[in-house]
Amino acid sequence: MLNLSYEYKLKPSKFQVEQIEHTLDVCRSIWNFALLERIDWVRSRKSPVNACSIQQEYIISPETKYPNYNQQAKSLTLARKQNERIASVNAQVEQQVLRTLERAFADREKKKLGFPRFKNRNRMRSFVFPQMLNNCIQGNRIKLPQLGWVKFRQSRPIPDGFLVKQARIVRKATGYFVILSLQSDVDIPRPIPHGHPKGLDLGFILAVVTSDNESIPRPRFLNKYARELKRLQRRLKNKQKGSCGWRELQKRISRLHFKIACHRKDYHFKLSHHLVQDTGMIFVEDLDFKSWQRSFLSKSSADFAFGQFVNILEWVCFRTDTYFEKVDYRYTSQECPECGVMTGRKYLQERVHHCPECGFTTGRDHASALVVLKRGLDLVAVGQPVQEKASGDGRSGGEFIRLATNL
Repeated sequence: MLNLSYEYKLKPSKFQVEQIEHTLDVCRSIWNFALLERIDWVRSRKSPVNACSIQQEYIISPETKYPNYNQQAKSLTLARKQNERIASVNAQVEQQVLRTLERAFADREKKKLGFPRFKNRNRMRSFVFPQMLNNCIQGNRIKLPQLGWVKFRQSRPIPDGFLVKQARIVRKATGYFVILSLQSDVDIPRPIPHGHPKGLDLGFILAVVTSDNESIPRPRFLNKYARELKRLQRRLKNKQKGSCGWRELQKRISRLHFKIACHRKDYHFKLSHHLVQDTGMIFVEDLDFKSWQRSFLSKSSADFAFGQFVNILEWVCFRTDTYFEKVDYRYTSQECPECGVMTGRKYLQERVHHCPECGFTTGRDHASALVVLKRGLDLVAVGQPVQEKASGDGRSGGEFIRLATNL
């Protein structure tokens, strides 16, 4: 089973914009009510049975069951019969809000997080239609429940053999977008190890250094628009919060941030396609980029978005039939790629690798990329299973994707 996500910009009419905003407002009310119901139930069980809370006490009957998805879905059905505002929105859209809340609480228990946030008008920005008709797209129009036929900018055609399973409407700084979840009933294996291998080292001074000694500098996306952002944010400080001028400046700042994000994502795709040229295998370090966000270089890390780049690189490798693998990141800057001896810790200002044992000398980042390449080749040699071709027709997974998506 192959799943793809295609994003298009909608061109709704004035009536359809009002319907989208009304749906978002109702979904926000359902989220906040269901979230408050769960928080009250949890806090009512916080104090021991023989003592009261020092701050305040939530009194809920001990016979009341925990308001999970099933309980709240039943309450939603009753509310739709009694409240015309709730009944005016598609029932499946409202149920998806409760499902999202259920997943948020599951992540809270798993990751030991706090409660999810309440949503104001600006935080509730999307809703989902979980079921779509088979022929819901005709040319540059898509048929959505309650909205009818909506025009969209068809920047690329829907690939043959894929069905539209669900649609998510998203409000962004530059308008409304639809994200289509496409599905095809085929099984595509991972690309097999083959061809020229390449190891990558990621860093702040140079964004990417390859084992072929190709250095790619880190672009400063935010610095290009930092002056304009600073000017707009200073003007925003002098505006009264909630006024028309304040809202207009907020929209301008949001559009500028959206522009920066689009430039960054476009660069990641172009860089990924450049790296996979004439390459059969790519290896990168299995890094935790969240920890980079907690360092003194957090702004530089967020500006390049290393995590997004690695995800895009993995997807481009899959589509171009390039083998992709992550390797152990530990001590890649201390190990000599020539003889394997540990040379000791290097400080950030040391940009040259020199091995005291074998005398091998090269750039620090290039040496790390060679170590990454060596570890990746060891993984492939030790026992990575060789994948079979897809569908029994002799084509690889990458070839099938390229044909299906008209690459």
